[in-house]
Amino acid sequence: MDDLIADFLAETHEGLAALDVALVRLEKAPQDGPTLSEIFRVIHTIKGTCGFLGLPRLESVAHAAENVLGRYRDGSLKVTPDGITLILQALDRIKLIVAGLEEKGTEPAGDDAALIAALDAAFAGEAPAPAASAPEEIEAEAPAEPAAEALAAPAAEGGAAAPPQSIRVSVDVLEDLMMLVSELVLTRNQLLQVARARGDQAFSVPLQRLSHITSDLQDGVMKTRMQPIGNAWAKLPRLVRDLARELGKKIELEMRGADTELDRQVLELIKDPLTHMVRNSADHGLESTEERRRAGKPETGRVTLNAYHEGGHILIEIADDGKGLNTARIREKAVAQGLATETEVAAMSDREIHRFIFRAGFSTAAAVTAVSGRGVGMDVVKTNVERIGGTIDVASAAGRGTTFIIKIPLTLAIVSALVVEVAQERFAIPQIGVLELVRVGGATGAQVERIKDAPVLRLRDRLLPLVSLGRVLGLEEEAPAADIGFVVVTQVGPATFGIIVDRVHDTEEIVVKPVPPILRHIGVFSGNTILGDGSVIMILDPNGIARATGVAAEGASARAAEGVAAGMRSAGRTALLLFRAGDATPKAVPLGLVARLDDLPVDRIEFSGGAAVVQYRGALMPLVPMGGAGLSAEAEVRGRQTVLVFSEGERSLGLMVDAILDVVEERLEIKGGTDRAGFLGSAVVAGKVTDVIDTAWWLRQAGGDWFRANETVAAKRLLVVEDSAFFRELVVPSLAAAGYEVVAVGQPAEALALREQGAEFDAIVSDIEMPGMDGFALARALREGGSWAALPLIALSGRSDPPALARAREAGFTDFVAKYDRDALAASLAACLAMPVAAG
Repeated sequence: MDDLIADFLAETHEGLAALDVALVRLEKAPQDGPTLSEIFRVIHTIKGTCGFLGLPRLESVAHAAENVLGRYRDGSLKVTPDGITLILQALDRIKLIVAGLEEKGTEPAGDDAALIAALDAAFAGEAPAPAASAPEEIEAEAPAEPAAEALAAPAAEGGAAAPPQSIRVSVDVLEDLMMLVSELVLTRNQLLQVARARGDQAFSVPLQRLSHITSDLQDGVMKTRMQPIGNAWAKLPRLVRDLARELGKKIELEMRGADTELDRQVLELIKDPLTHMVRNSADHGLESTEERRRAGKPETGRVTLNAYHEGGHILIEIADDGKGLNTARIREKAVAQGLATETEVAAMSDREIHRFIFRAGFSTAAAVTAVSGRGVGMDVVKTNVERIGGTIDVASAAGRGTTFIIKIPLTLAIVSALVVEVAQERFAIPQIGVLELVRVGGATGAQVERIKDAPVLRLRDRLLPLVSLGRVLGLEEEAPAADIGFVVVTQVGPATFGIIVDRVHDTEEIVVKPVPPILRHIGVFSGNTILGDGSVIMILDPNGIARATGVAAEGASARAAEGVAAGMRSAGRTALLLFRAGDATPKAVPLGLVARLDDLPVDRIEFSGGAAVVQYRGALMPLVPMGGAGLSAEAEVRGRQTVLVFSEGERSLGLMVDAILDVVEERLEIKGGTDRAGFLGSAVVAGKVTDVIDTAWWLRQAGGDWFRANETVAAKRLLVVEDSAFFRELVVPSLAAAGYEVVAVGQPAEALALREQGAEFDAIVSDIEMPGMDGFALARALREGGSWAALPLIALSGRSDPPALARAREAGFTDFVAKYDRDALAASLAACLAMPVAAG
């Protein structure tokens, strides 16, 4: 291919990469001049270069599109959704021509007369109509383009943008460079092993230097492979826009964390699963506009994508604010398809029922549509995610929406792995899947027990199901006696289990090679690698082991094991976490209360209103210092703060301590109560006098009501009727912060319209003084009959004199609250919702 054509294609791909996003953004904000100018610039550049290179077909389409964009830019033509659709069709045609040019070196043949005529008509001011195009042309996509940043906010007018400090490098060159670094890592490992075997100190210094240089080079090359996850999202705004038009819904796509980086190979593998899940959320998750209106929701549904780092993983959340999963329907389908019995599903939690959607062929769609409903979706998504060492989970609440959480590794090229041995054969387990190592057997190790012939390990406050790696791989006929050995504790989704191995050798950075075709039918391997001594070993896949053994299966059997485990715990003994905070006296808290232990970099800790907080999973978690104000003394020195995290439902709190000491299981006998706030008293634990903390007291220090049942507030929906927009802005956030779901309207007539549409609420809060129909008239209208006749009604008024109160009672209000008394309103709601009011 001619070098000029090659350069043109590279530049064109970069320009086109973000136009879908920019055009959707322009449709939402037609007055966005900088975005319109950037779109015009890209199309103008393509048209001008086509004339120079002699590409008449591409030039004609680009020229017609540029004419319309020019009129949009000078304000002589109004930007409309139909006009944007027409420009998007022109963009699709440009991509199609560019794809043919890249494949054959010349423009492909084709007839663009209808599209150009539609563009010319739009330029002339006629109402644009979608051009007639063949479906295969509209759906054709250009080949994968090089990484390009999405169109950000353009430089301010009059200011020149700084030239980009970057060069184009072929992906093949990067892949070859990565392969060379991989070989260098293997050679480094071999040299280190030889030096250790010979005990020759003469090579220790240069080998250490070589190791550092190799690690730095590896990090540098890995950075060249890292790309923002936003590159995988580039086409989603256009996809959602087109789906909204096709389904007749109003949908808004919100993308957070688009600059979160991960390996290019992983990025390519998650594009299709993400696309499918967004389509699924738009089709199945979000209600129609009419259904949302009846439910008192905004007419525009929201699909949210959120990506963030957590340890050595990337977490991606795909959430919608739709109707949520139909638990009853899923339960019926699971029984009908023989996936579980009536007895088993009756004992399952809603979350366990929801995970049936990941089974092959499972679908609750009433009919097959062009978007979804064939039952070949979520199981494929789950398989693809697990193929790259990731997991997927789902959480859903009726009427509130559904959230899918994908957890995937940052890279698939070079990973740290634990080398284990079973039956004199070595295997590698990626370290990101290893939670901990436990020595079993012998005089000091934990003991393996059996429940109905199934091996389990008593690990602190619970029993851990075990699988024998030797038996899974067919290397041992009988289960090991576990007189001595190791258990590798790993997690797959929400399930934790242990893998029994004979020996643990060491951790080593390994280069991941694909599974040979002859072994691909064995699902317990994710690849192979070469160790430092030249041995070729297989890399184990914990997801595949879980599937092959069924040890991570959820449902009635898992809960039965938990019940047996609870019965086997020794009476009166409690697993305790020992730590130090403030003074030298050890502190203790029941381990079962602690959700997790974190070691946070101090630069992640922020302050809001004078209180320490940390961003966690898109929310703010309050941090309470236990050893005094601010960071601990150790944190000031180490630059990291140790935190005990307590969680219940959506609430979380971090308790800042000095250091973790130990985990023990002892009989907890608190002796001698204490008047110190935050402590229950003292006990002898591990042979030392230990302060036992009052966890409830510390939870209260972060504010909020930790001891209110989640369901009580989560299920309550309030309707606020207030004509003042200012007061709506005051009262709605305060009620939402208290956990209520709030819908606010400006006039009583709007409230009555919601009742006619079938909207459901648990209570109504209404101003009294309003123009037109006031609050008294609204109360009388509601009490006359209808679905809201028995709802609690709370009156708000700036006047609190006895006549106003008497008039409110007479009209049918349940309670009367001063307009700006937030505490009184909260108390009134709590009292009214605890005692339903009869109509009358």
